[in-house]
Amino acid sequence: MSRNKKSKRKLLWIVNSMLMLLTVLGVILLYALLNDDQSDSNTTSNENSLAQQQADSHPLTTATPEPSIEPPPSTPPYTDAVWIGVGDIMSHTPQLPGAYQKASDSYNFNDVFAPIADIIAEGDWNMANLETPMAGKDYGYTGYPLFNAPVELAEALWHTGFNILSTANNHTLDKGVTGAINTLDHVQAIGFTTVGSARDVEESERSVIVKQHDIAMGLLSYTYGTNGIPIPEGKEHIVNLIDQERIIDDMKKLRRDGAEVITIALHFGNEYQTTPSDAQKTLARALIAAGADIIAGSHPHVLQPYEMVDVIDDQGMERQGLIIYSMGNFISNQRGDSKDYGAIFRVDLRKHYDTGRIEIKEVTVTPTWVHRYKPDANYRYRVLPVEATLATKDDALLSTSDYATLEADFAMLNKRLTSMMEQ
Repeated sequence: MSRNKKSKRKLLWIVNSMLMLLTVLGVILLYALLNDDQSDSNTTSNENSLAQQQADSHPLTTATPEPSIEPPPSTPPYTDAVWIGVGDIMSHTPQLPGAYQKASDSYNFNDVFAPIADIIAEGDWNMANLETPMAGKDYGYTGYPLFNAPVELAEALWHTGFNILSTANNHTLDKGVTGAINTLDHVQAIGFTTVGSARDVEESERSVIVKQHDIAMGLLSYTYGTNGIPIPEGKEHIVNLIDQERIIDDMKKLRRDGAEVITIALHFGNEYQTTPSDAQKTLARALIAAGADIIAGSHPHVLQPYEMVDVIDDQGMERQGLIIYSMGNFISNQRGDSKDYGAIFRVDLRKHYDTGRIEIKEVTVTPTWVHRYKPDANYRYRVLPVEATLATKDDALLSTSDYATLEADFAMLNKRLTSMMEQ
């Protein structure tokens, strides 16, 4: 019995010893694990602290990509612009009643030019010869021989796209000096650039230069006379008279003031003659040789030929100038013997930036016909482009006879216009 008790006690002591040993080992293991976690934590903390210090002393920057350098825009090698010129803008008495608007006591000529508006819209300098004063209603509206037209005629030209009027011609003084001044007041108020007449000396000496598409065109205008109406003493500035030496001096002044190309309107020649006189050819060619680029002729009331003239400039370079001896009637009541025909002259100009030289690239001529018809008690008028009208033959206001006449005249006009180009 005593031996059994001793054996149990011994066994119990062994079990307790083993439990105590396991407990101690467990405590040691737990302590080791806890120290290891703390060490990892301290290491991470230290690393994070070091990283923060480095970040504070060296702020993090994001690399910015260098901007791509775009090449500067290349300068175009040239620039183009278009001059358009037409002949006489006249106002005969029969043209007025059909344009009168009783309700507003005014006139409307827009329909006259509507058929050619698209052609005019292609130009930059769009020029016409205003061969009638627009002195105002108080002067009375009159036709030949002493004209005075409603301002609405100029408004219709502006509406169509014209922006330059030559005002030096034999009818400039039909309503006197005051009428000529009133004309300038009226058309300039619409927006037109005018050349050929002036209110005073200062205005007459001012260079008229109009820039389009970086091409500066200088404009001049002169007439052979004023139908015997004397220019009052001290009023010589009111209209420019043709004088070759003066014109050349005026061209030189234009060049000094920045003109790169020069257009001169000349009211000269003999009425109803279909070929230019020797005097026309001599003067026009001399002006081209002296530096003019375009001569725009008027006064004969019929179309005359045009020609390209080759000259050598003062730098020894060859260049071409255009002479239009007569642009014919653009709008009038004159009929027969081709007086009811005119033309739209288009000149394409090109300025070369490398040399600064300006050349005439192309000349296009569009013959026009003044169609006069009578739907009621009064005449109506339309300016029709001949070739386009013949191409469609669908105009309800034209008869078979009209088309036949247009066809024959179109061939005749083209032969006349180009007759000096073939020499």
